[in-house]
Amino acid sequence: MKANIGIKQESINKVVDVLTKVLADEFVLYTKTKKAHWNVEGPDFYNKHLFFEKQYEELDEIVDNVAERIRTLGHYAPGTLKEFLALTHLTEELKGQNDSISYIKELLVDHESILIHLRENINNFASELQDAGTSDYITGLLETHEKMAWMLRAHLS
Repeated sequence: MKANIGIKQESINKVVDVLTKVLADEFVLYTKTKKAHWNVEGPDFYNKHLFFEKQYEELDEIVDNVAERIRTLGHYAPGTLKEFLALTHLTEELKGQNDSISYIKELLVDHESILIHLRENINNFASELQDAGTSDYITGLLETHEKMAWMLRAHLS
C-alpha cells in the first residue's frame, strides 16, 4: 500500500532512491567496522577491539533505522549483499594491515564520504522534494557520523 503522507509519489521515489544508497553505504561501513573489531592486532588490541565494537553497534542501529525510514515511505528496503554492493559508493575492501591505525584511517575515509553524500541531500529533501521528515532524519544521521568520524580522527592525532 502506498504511503499517503502529503508528499508526491514521484518525490517519495526520489527520496527512496537516495535512501537505498545510504542504506547500502551504512551496511558496508558496518561490515568493515565489524571486520576491524574481529581482526585488529597490536599492542592496543583490547582497547581498539572494544572501540570498534561500540562503533559497529551504533552502525547496526543506523542500518535498521534507514531501512525503517524506507519502509515508512512505502517502499521495500534492499537487504542482500548483492543489492548493497550494487548500490554503495564505498568499497568493501580494506587496503591496510590489521593494525588499528590502518583500520581507523580506512573507516574514517568512509565516514567522511558518507558525510559528504548526506550533506549533499539534506536541502534537496526539504525544499525540492518536500520531505522535511527525511531531511530532519538525515541531519541527525549526519551529526552521528560527524561524531563517529571525530572519535576515529582523535586516534590519529
